[in-house]
Amino acid sequence: MSLQPGVSVLLGPTGCGKSTLLRLLAGLARPSAGEVLLWGEPLTARTLAPLRRRIGYVIQEGGLFPHLTAAANVTLAARYFGWDADRMARRLDELIALTHFPGDAMNRYPAQLSGGQRQRVSLMRALMLGPELILLDEPLGALDPMIRAELRADLRDIFARLRQTVVLVTHDLAEAEIFADRVVLLRDGAVVQEGRFADLVERPADEFVVRFVRAQSRPGSMR
Repeated sequence: MSLQPGVSVLLGPTGCGKSTLLRLLAGLARPSAGEVLLWGEPLTARTLAPLRRRIGYVIQEGGLFPHLTAAANVTLAARYFGWDADRMARRLDELIALTHFPGDAMNRYPAQLSGGQRQRVSLMRALMLGPELILLDEPLGALDPMIRAELRADLRDIFARLRQTVVLVTHDLAEAEIFADRVVLLRDGAVVQEGRFADLVERPADEFVVRFVRAQSRPGSMR
């Protein structure tokens, strides 16, 4: 799989390898064979640290540190790399505006935030250093339907404004339709089909693709 500008959605049933592929891209797992290339450079122990600074990663359910405030979670990497207070404050203001996060909640701890707010904080943390590649592992999976719908709309607008390379993992066909410039459908660790969402629905590569789409389709919900 090659990375392309825009939003690539990794889609497939549970256990197909979506999150594993994301972990390989983030350098959190090593391939058993072959290599991972980012910006033409192999991801190795030597190159991992500098390449990781160019990646923002949102894990499942946010992964916020419970003992840190929202602001401290977001600015953690910036403080590690020695950003001064003014630079951090300016970037924090930009991210608050981008994610529609209530500024007066930045001093709250994760347990004091709603599920949607925690995911916005996690997204801000991933974006803090201005990464070139953004990885999101089922960012909406643990949210209730109303919050999920609201954050889904906001994420779509954020991706459109950032115009960066995004790889998003989901098993939800509706999310793929909303977000994807390109869909990569996986099965048992292998790519079954990749391309536009319309191709997945209208020109399935094989019977598995047909069954996967049909299993999630509702009357009138697909093009």
